[in-house]
Amino acid sequence: MTADLSSAAPASVAVEQAAHAPATQHRPRRSSTAAASWALFTGIGLLMVGNGLHGTLLGIRSEYEGFSTVATGLVMTCYFVGFLAGSRVAVRALRAVGHVRVFSALASMASTATLVHALTVTPITWGLMRFTTGLCMAGLYVVVESWINDLATNATRGRLLALYMVVTMGGIAGGQFLLNLADPRGFELFVIASVLVSLALVPVSLSGASSPPTTISAPMSISELARIVPTGIANSCLVGMAHGSLLGMGAVYATRAGLTPAQTAFFMGAPMVGGVVLQFPIGLVSDRVSRRAVMLAVALGATLAAGALLAVPAGSATSYLLMFLVGGFSFPLYSLGIAYTNDWIEPEQLMGASSVLVTMNGLGAIMGPLLSAALILFLGTGMFFVALILTHGAIALYLFYRIVSREALPMSRQGRFLPIPARASATVIGQLAGKLRSRDPR
Repeated sequence: MTADLSSAAPASVAVEQAAHAPATQHRPRRSSTAAASWALFTGIGLLMVGNGLHGTLLGIRSEYEGFSTVATGLVMTCYFVGFLAGSRVAVRALRAVGHVRVFSALASMASTATLVHALTVTPITWGLMRFTTGLCMAGLYVVVESWINDLATNATRGRLLALYMVVTMGGIAGGQFLLNLADPRGFELFVIASVLVSLALVPVSLSGASSPPTTISAPMSISELARIVPTGIANSCLVGMAHGSLLGMGAVYATRAGLTPAQTAFFMGAPMVGGVVLQFPIGLVSDRVSRRAVMLAVALGATLAAGALLAVPAGSATSYLLMFLVGGFSFPLYSLGIAYTNDWIEPEQLMGASSVLVTMNGLGAIMGPLLSAALILFLGTGMFFVALILTHGAIALYLFYRIVSREALPMSRQGRFLPIPARASATVIGQLAGKLRSRDPR
């Protein structure tokens, strides 16, 4: 199998040939699939490390350059605007020119946009480049996720999804610690981030992964899904606001609070590590008890941890531990909301519902940095944590209202928990939810 998409055999032909091939021919296929999987994971890992470094670097550098709070908030918001638009554009591009070409083009654009930040330091230029980066990263997610989903089997799909989540969030966490390699006031860190994104092209371009079919989800309106499971809609939007605040303005808060780049790396890396560590045990619990109750508990946990951060010194060991808990409780909320939504809808609605949830999460993420920026501008730097308290507290209050006003879904109808990164595409969420769903269709 070759990386040239114009000569790749159709997936149906490959499946039919594999089905009739002698048993002795299975081993090379497994070896090829494993190599392609690891190439893709290496590529997405490099992308996430570079993107994690870039996002935090911009927050720090915007403070060094004297950008206003409003300007910084708008710059950070542009990433999420681009991300929301990019997931839609990428699917059309994939159908037109194929996965390898789209991946190469988007990675090159993202790498170039990273360097432009160092060449022209103005809020307008940074906003445009941040939009471009978000658009490119959304498309890159779609490409890699569709590849992984195509390579997986029913036996390996769950493990691959879990590994994908770990690589994605672990890569972003690892990117924070590259801040220590150079002075954020210079151009070197921008170059490092650009190089990492460019290097992601190497394993992906050289892999033997074929071009999987591109799926277009059946349309489903926000109002239609809200009538079926309003909790999923509310949770997805509010979680997006919380994560947009955390990722968009966290480095700005850390810099204004007097933290060094090294301390900022720990401050921003701790919640990512927490999300990786606690995602799986929280998910396992949610498969065994009422999922709404678990969502309420972790939303309260994130609210309390953010509240405690108001009372501890910035840069202390306690603050890092509390940020670990904020991320550990907050990031699983998105996966829990998707799993809860899937429990309520019909199998044929999975793709459409996933698209709605991704859209709502993106809209919330756009509002998150603006909320934090407004609170910081009018009430002070510490109000960054108030944004986290308000968003997670709103989730908890809404869940409490739903629990006391609506009966819970019977445990027999709960599906399996999916550890899904917050920026995953609607296509992979719908496909994986459908294939891992354990309950019978109603």
